[in-house]
Amino acid sequence: MNDFTAEVRIPQDRVAVLIGSKGSTKKDFETRFEVSLNINSEGAVSIIGKDSLKVYLCEKAVKAIGRGFNPEIAKLLEKDNYEFELIDISDYARNEKDVERLRGRVIGREGKSKGMIERLTGSYIIVYGKTVSVISDVNVIEIVHHAIEMLLKGAMHVSVFTYLEKENQKRKREVMLSGENNS
Repeated sequence: MNDFTAEVRIPQDRVAVLIGSKGSTKKDFETRFEVSLNINSEGAVSIIGKDSLKVYLCEKAVKAIGRGFNPEIAKLLEKDNYEFELIDISDYARNEKDVERLRGRVIGREGKSKGMIERLTGSYIIVYGKTVSVISDVNVIEIVHHAIEMLLKGAMHVSVFTYLEKENQKRKREVMLSGENNS
């Protein structure tokens, strides 16, 4: 049977995080995803495994670490119900100054905006360089993406939080209704 391979580049400053103390994170990922990881000091990562799905899931987790997530959160991507999404801030910016301003809008004063989105959706968000990365349950990833996009397009923070509250209420109602239908 052939091996499946994926190639990923991560920033050099994230290589040590992927390797971990005495190689612990690398070993954990190799065991967890049943793959072999080859990592060089420039940030090139080769993922080799027998199962294409496990290689793909490991690739997503490595990308997440490369975008600033800690390995414990990146491991959530091993589960079927978690997804990783990358939003490029420069797609919404006219210049470098805009990128900085938009980063600030997503993060908010003292991280409050980012924290509020995380709390209301149960997701994890990292703003790193020119990207916003999200790890979230598949049922809310679209909602999180839309909320971040609203901020990047200039919506008022209160409008974004109102949108998230409404979506939260809608999800709770759907869960309650599906629970009643199962009775």
